[in-house]
Amino acid sequence: QVQLVESGGGLVQAGGSLRLSCAALRNIFGISYFGWYRQSPGKQRELVAGISGVGSTNYADSVKGRFTISRDNAKNTLYLQMNSLKPEDTAVYSCYALISATNYWGQGTQVTVSS
Repeated sequence: QVQLVESGGGLVQAGGSLRLSCAALRNIFGISYFGWYRQSPGKQRELVAGISGVGSTNYADSVKGRFTISRDNAKNTLYLQMNSLKPEDTAVYSCYALISATNYWGQGTQVTVSS
């Protein structure tokens, strides 16, 4: 069992920045894919950004150039740096890990961007 604990959400004005963190309570070298999803009311959950075990990254078109995903293997932590935030970025952001064909999810953290 893997526990993922997110932090860093909150309320920010449009144009501002936030950094989300996801601490994995185990060594993350075995995580083949690590990512952030988000879901807002009435919408489907969507992949925001992901990073593979070899460091390859992918982003949703809506966040390219504004968000940056990274991982610190020494700290077993995944990060999402979010800049130039827009009201449409408002959602619950959840950390996700794929380990040995098993999906793991964090509890989610609320990000609210005011206009």
